[in-house]
Amino acid sequence: SLSTHSSEEPAMRASEIKKGNVVEYNSGVYQVRDIERSSPQGRGGNVRFRFIMYSVPGGAKLDASFDADDNLVEVELLRRQATFSYKDGEAFVFMDDEDYTPYTLDPDAIGDAAGYITDGLAGIYVQVIDEQPVAIQLPQHVTLEVVETPPELKGGTATKRPKPATLSTGIEIMVPEYITTGERILVNTTTGEFGGRAD
Repeated sequence: SLSTHSSEEPAMRASEIKKGNVVEYNSGVYQVRDIERSSPQGRGGNVRFRFIMYSVPGGAKLDASFDADDNLVEVELLRRQATFSYKDGEAFVFMDDEDYTPYTLDPDAIGDAAGYITDGLAGIYVQVIDEQPVAIQLPQHVTLEVVETPPELKGGTATKRPKPATLSTGIEIMVPEYITTGERILVNTTTGEFGGRAD
């Protein structure tokens, strides 16, 4: 069986792809962020996989659906653990935790992740293709400071409804009513949701 792919670029079936994999699609390179599996309707139907993908670099969102047996070429990607170092103009510079290689990514490559990056943030994975940093993976939770949020409503009608809070990086999320300005909170970087008070 002759494969059209070189041995360096393994083809994978859509059913084998996992979140975080990077694949070639439509002559571009995409990272799979989310996978939804739909079961077949009726007998003889095929399981379908819906991939929510982001272009690498650039971070443009794309939805695509595949049959389980559809082949996709996985792109070999290095994941290097790094720490956010500083901003160089608009660009973000991360330092490799092992060999201190600086990785510079422009705001397009960072995308929404910019709202979770704080000075000295560790536990970031920089994704490198052909020695070029193309994307980052954030830790699951980051600690951010609440810089502005309405005060808790006093009185017997204390509702448990969330309220908006502006965080130190400029993003706004919903937090429980008991959270006050100046507190440090955990934020889930996948969902953008409140994850509790930070220690």
